[in-house]
Amino acid sequence: MFIATLLTDPSNPALDRATVESVRNAWGGGDARWLNPGIAAEFPLEDKPENLWEVWEGLQALGVDLAVLPEANRRKKLLLADMDSTMIQQECIDELAAEAGVGEYVAAITARAMNGELDFDAALRERVGLLKDLPESVIGKVLDSRITFMPGGATLIATMKANGARAALVSGGFTAFTARVAEALGFDENRANVLHAADGKLLGTVAEPILGREAKVTALEEITAAMGWAEADAIAVGDGANDLGMLWRAGMGVALHAKPAVAAQCDLRINHGDLTALLYLQGYSLGEFVSSR
Repeated sequence: MFIATLLTDPSNPALDRATVESVRNAWGGGDARWLNPGIAAEFPLEDKPENLWEVWEGLQALGVDLAVLPEANRRKKLLLADMDSTMIQQECIDELAAEAGVGEYVAAITARAMNGELDFDAALRERVGLLKDLPESVIGKVLDSRITFMPGGATLIATMKANGARAALVSGGFTAFTARVAEALGFDENRANVLHAADGKLLGTVAEPILGREAKVTALEEITAAMGWAEADAIAVGDGANDLGMLWRAGMGVALHAKPAVAAQCDLRINHGDLTALLYLQGYSLGEFVSSR
């Protein structure tokens, strides 16, 4: 059995009963269940529809996301999340670069790297090099004035943890940011790259080896093994090419507001919903959401 889930942006509800019933009837699905009126609904299916992506494309024009998943093992025990443009709404290195006066140049490199057009490690070294001599105190300034959380993230983590799950933040960014973001959102652990600094200034280098695509897969392997869980028990979320490894390996891999080349390689694509979409995909209803701490 499968479950079809339709959802939309909670800040701009665009899902109506007619849309849900139209898809359900076309696919011969079972009774629809509203997970959150106007925002998310689901219904069971015996088989995965052959015209899934055709229907998906039509719903995108309405501001509605669609996913079809196996009914079994929907609720996951591990959340593995990217940070930049996933748990937060910015790219930290771009914000640091803006403080260094090279924001537009670095942002262009970041966009290409996240779309898989550049080698991640080489692109990171180049961008970090441009931060040389930037006061280390700028990190705190950026965190306080430029960084905002992606809507729904704290609720996602609090709800999963209340149901026995573990949450890990795994970023190609920097520990100076992940430590603060992880603490604020309730992650159990965080992994990222280390920026080198001395005498109050950034040195323009990063510790090796760089935490990139393979390191995110390693995190999935290590955490599930340590907890005695299967990789199928994990849900991973990210937006960039360096997230693809963990998105492919996890039981659920969700491309959230992802770069086009990344989304095209993932079966679960959330373009309109926020991070609570990951709860709806697991079958949680609004009444089961847990408020963040």
